[in-house]
Amino acid sequence: MSTDATSHVKDADFFHLPNGTEEGWIVEIPQPFEAIGIPLHVTKFMILELVAALLIIAIFVPLARRIITGERPRGKFWNFFEAILMFLRDQVARPVIGKADADRYLPYIWTVFFFILFCNLLGMIPWCGSPTGAWACTLVLAVASLVIVFGTGMRKYGPIGYFLSLMPHMDLPFAMKIIIIPLMGPMIVAIEVLGVLIKHFVLSVRLLANMFAGHLVLATIVGFLGATAGTSLWYGVLPASLLGAVALSMLELFVAFLQAYIFTFLSALFIGMALHPH
Repeated sequence: MSTDATSHVKDADFFHLPNGTEEGWIVEIPQPFEAIGIPLHVTKFMILELVAALLIIAIFVPLARRIITGERPRGKFWNFFEAILMFLRDQVARPVIGKADADRYLPYIWTVFFFILFCNLLGMIPWCGSPTGAWACTLVLAVASLVIVFGTGMRKYGPIGYFLSLMPHMDLPFAMKIIIIPLMGPMIVAIEVLGVLIKHFVLSVRLLANMFAGHLVLATIVGFLGATAGTSLWYGVLPASLLGAVALSMLELFVAFLQAYIFTFLSALFIGMALHPH
């Protein structure tokens, strides 16, 4: 870690586990697809993303079976996750998408929130890694939101009608409209479409930057211990590094929830903007 502070947010085809030595254990990831001729290389982040997806299934399938019975929520587990689901529905989806349309998009809103959250939390486990610290992961999530935004607008207004709905209202006399709109309309629509693309690009970069930076700083602080090992400086660095690592870990735990919320809120906001352009 002291030699490569970015190892926790870099993808690899192995897991590096400690065994009391400097080198540690290198656990190579099997490549079953390549063995049968399929060009698919399995990496560490792919496995962690699969773990996050399996956690969602393992938690919410049994929870859904309990909820569907109409039974009163019982226990900390049930109340905790149902409280988050209701918060996302009542404080995120319905206010920004609209009560009439929000419930249609709740499965996506809930899924993307918990997928990002679990990926973030897996990054808190030592020697695992944070998939959301890689742009490949955050970009795919942003593209998924972009596809839903375009699909939502085109479903409601039609392909042409959706792009025309992006054009801001121009309070012009009729004689000026028939001249200005044909001349400037295509340029305005192109700029608005570019704006939608940039918003989703920034959406991916925001999540990437926050997760990457947090883990990088945390790894660097802990790396001071390795850099000063065997010297007298180690005794002074030890308490400062440990206290700093604990404080930053608490902050990273908060950021894991915060960034999942921000990504979900902005995705819902963009969906609402597609449904209600003006």
